[in-house]
Amino acid sequence: MAKEKATKLEDEELQPKEQPEKPKKKTKFPLLIIIAAIVLIVGAGGAYFFLTGKGAEHGKGSATKDSKEVQGINFALEPFVVNLMDQSGTKYLKVSVQIELSDAKLAEQAKNKTPQIRDAIITLLTNKTSDELITPEGKLLLKDEIKQRANQILGEGTVINVYLTDFVMQ
Repeated sequence: MAKEKATKLEDEELQPKEQPEKPKKKTKFPLLIIIAAIVLIVGAGGAYFFLTGKGAEHGKGSATKDSKEVQGINFALEPFVVNLMDQSGTKYLKVSVQIELSDAKLAEQAKNKTPQIRDAIITLLTNKTSDELITPEGKLLLKDEIKQRANQILGEGTVINVYLTDFVMQ
């Protein structure tokens, strides 16, 4: 028996050794497709979630708590009718403004300071041209300037926002 094993070993040594089979090279192509599909689905779902407003409401959980604390009150001013500073002729502007105050307690202070606020806004409006105010950017700039001047009169941080509720230029 030992001789048989020895001859088998010699026969195996004499025969050319077969090379071990190389493992087949696996392509990563299907894996990449799966990962790309998952990323695409998650991205599309996230975009849908936030663009439909559901994400905006969901993501504002802590912001809604803050906004309840800083809930403002609107204070309406009488409409303004002013001449604009146009070289081409006389142009008129009629605009109604509401300012949003940071606290309801500030309404009384704003009521007492209405003449100063109106004067500041009239001065601002009469130094504008129709070309400046006709564009959306011009209106946004006007709102920012009104907010800045009202905050100078009422105290910094008093006015949260300015709303133009009526805007007619002729």
